[in-house]
Amino acid sequence: MDDVFVRPASRRNLRDMVRGLLSDVPRKKMWQVAEAAGHPDPDRLQDFLARASWDADGLRDRVREFVMDAGRRCGADR
Repeated sequence: MDDVFVRPASRRNLRDMVRGLLSDVPRKKMWQVAEAAGHPDPDRLQDFLARASWDADGLRDRVREFVMDAGRRCGADR
């Protein structure tokens, strides 16, 4: 999904955010998400969410494609 973000730092922040959200921490508050991603505090991820530029339609399409491919691999093709 790197192609929907202009800056390399935004690409890293997206990966960190997803890693934190998919972690096994019981509460998905920004502090916990940041810590699970290896950040000392949530500042960088909060700034990413508030200020980063990305192609929202492109990201939506990429996520949809990923989910559809996963569904086909599991035999859930409709």
